[in-house]
Amino acid sequence: MKVGYKLSAEGFGPAELIRQAVRAEAAGFDFVEISDHFHPWLDEQGHSPFAWTVLGAIAARTDRIGLATGVTCPTVRYHPAIVAQAAATLALVSDGRFTLGVGSGERLNEHVVGAGFAGSVGVRHEMLREALEIIRLLWRGGYRSYGGKYLQLSDARIFDLPQRLPVIAVAAGGPAAARVAAELGDGLFATAPDAEVVERYRAEGGVGPRYAEVPVAWASDEATAARAAWATSRWALTGWKVMSELPNPVNFAAASAMIGEEDVRGQFTCGNDPERYIAAAREYTDAGFDHLVLQNAGPDPDGFIDFYESELVGRFGALTSA
Repeated sequence: MKVGYKLSAEGFGPAELIRQAVRAEAAGFDFVEISDHFHPWLDEQGHSPFAWTVLGAIAARTDRIGLATGVTCPTVRYHPAIVAQAAATLALVSDGRFTLGVGSGERLNEHVVGAGFAGSVGVRHEMLREALEIIRLLWRGGYRSYGGKYLQLSDARIFDLPQRLPVIAVAAGGPAAARVAAELGDGLFATAPDAEVVERYRAEGGVGPRYAEVPVAWASDEATAARAAWATSRWALTGWKVMSELPNPVNFAAASAMIGEEDVRGQFTCGNDPERYIAAAREYTDAGFDHLVLQNAGPDPDGFIDFYESELVGRFGALTSA
């Protein structure tokens, strides 16, 4: 079992994210995962630095801890050739510690370049498939071209390739994306303890690591934790169909206006009881996930990291995946 710390790039500036990653390594986390956004979900969060710069700085400041994007959309805001080059470079400067998490994206981030964002989930999956084919093609070395229905590549070569290529973990919330993860990825990435997604991934031939984000909110008392999670993370309760479609933080503020603290308590493990954190983790391990990312929405990241080091690190490491 591997346990990761989620770097909330919507909630903190770049220097603070780097500091948290260094602390996470010292506390015993196995890897850090960073969201790759252009906008935050809510204006209250107040940040959204360039994830790749932050990861490069973390690679230089750490020795052991793994690095991952959670997740990058390689179809609109970035062309897959750029993602392929960035991931190869990060694998080199981190001595092979990088995992490329990819997904079909959200309008919140992808609309900003003015190229449009497909309204059909099926089209987004087709675009993601083409993007992964381009990344794989470039990672074979040499000059490469590609002509797809949505994406093209013309006579391109990545000159700096690592001997060991990054793992690609593909985000999946249903069977179609799980199939893409099995066919073109090296691993699975999810945000819910959905055993059916894991089963479909395995049924389609997927054998790689299975990542999942576990929503928690640490504070010295449950009420403070829930209040902080509501203030910055109530958008997470709007559902994926909403989360993938709205274009700006103001839209998420409106969409989450009726969500209350009690609703947040139903999704986030709030407070400082280690048993509740272990129980939440077991939902994911029972579903078949073996890489858990603790996504802390509490008000005190240092307190949470200390809590993990003193109360959870050994117990989480002892968990086994179904």
